[in-house]
Amino acid sequence: MNYSETVEYMFRQLPMYQRIGKAAYKADLKTSIQLLDYLDNPEQKFKSIHIAGTNGKGSVSHIIASVLQTSGLKTGLYTSPHLKDFRERIRIDGKLIDKNYVVDFINKNKAASEKLELSFFEMTVGMAFQYFLENEIDIAVVETGMGGRLDSTNLINPELSIITNIGLDHTQFLGDTIEKIAVEKAGIIKNNIPVIIGETQEQIKNVFIEKAKLENSQIFFADQNFKAEQVGNKNIYYNIFNIKKNGNPFLEKIKLPLTGDYQSKNLITSLQSLDTLKEKFEITNEHISEGIFKTIENTGLMGRWQILKQNPLTICDTGHNFDGIKYVVEQIGKYNFDKLHFVLGMLNDKEIDNILKILPPKATYYFCKANIPRGLDAGTLKEKANCFGLNGETFKSVNDAFQTALKSANNSDMIFVGGSTFIVAEVV
Repeated sequence: MNYSETVEYMFRQLPMYQRIGKAAYKADLKTSIQLLDYLDNPEQKFKSIHIAGTNGKGSVSHIIASVLQTSGLKTGLYTSPHLKDFRERIRIDGKLIDKNYVVDFINKNKAASEKLELSFFEMTVGMAFQYFLENEIDIAVVETGMGGRLDSTNLINPELSIITNIGLDHTQFLGDTIEKIAVEKAGIIKNNIPVIIGETQEQIKNVFIEKAKLENSQIFFADQNFKAEQVGNKNIYYNIFNIKKNGNPFLEKIKLPLTGDYQSKNLITSLQSLDTLKEKFEITNEHISEGIFKTIENTGLMGRWQILKQNPLTICDTGHNFDGIKYVVEQIGKYNFDKLHFVLGMLNDKEIDNILKILPPKATYYFCKANIPRGLDAGTLKEKANCFGLNGETFKSVNDAFQTALKSANNSDMIFVGGSTFIVAEVV
């Protein structure tokens, strides 16, 4: 098999949650453990950082990886899902995993994969860990897939655990309250390993405090120690922050190229994490400043309040649950434009009514379906949206919807593309 055939085999043969949903989910780590045992436990042979959370874990992963790379550490990065190319999930110093490695790994381990009935995610985690080991990385930044406690990535023994925040997402698997979801995410807290909590949420903070006590883990709430104040005129490509630590000046004029308003929270989580990592690695404030500014350049991060076009202003964002969409809608409201054109698609296993309630009614909607089995039918989405006063037309593909929006909008208008990671994947 060549590379494209190999990836197609993985999509077809290995159940993939992002594509088919619940049928690919496993509620235990049995086969993940068996796979890593079969590979001679590569995850035990390199240093790592583990990141979970409902929103922001991807951005935090990329920010931290960029800074570690800037500090001179050979840095692996494992994230999910990918937008354009499977290889986005596995990088070293920002460089995508080699196509030949993907082909060779699958060919070599195909029989074991089929015998163990691995999921797509399990196989990908095994591939990432083996790739990191063979390439002798200094450290890996590893993002969980969905939860924490039962996530395939939770077999690493990291230098630091990070939980960005908790919101209602994947409730059919993780629980229908933020308390239940917090327990699942807290499953990445390990014995004597410090843990960073990005946001102090009064309703659930004790879940983390108690788990940290149980594991004898030092716990830091990032937003209690660090503050980020935006300064200067808003730049379309980066925001500038002055940072305080425990009320005292810490870093000045940090340039963050992730311009979503919500990114200030991810910045604080990253800064607390990096400050804690200074005890184990040679990370200077200069490394932090430069690494943050070069996050996109160093890691290739896409889809976070990403500007696709300036005239008309065209932006996409991968926010896909209530909290993520809420930030998106608030930020859209800060822009001046004549008309808003909203290219919208969602997944068929999401509870979308609460999201539709907060979308701007004074917009023209272009309803579409992502080209995956989990995509919600565009006609069904339109019917549901109409109930909340959201009006527009349906399109047979994301590209048709996007191209129509581009043709319909004047330069004084704004186009937004989102509702699902998989909608964004088809336009970036």
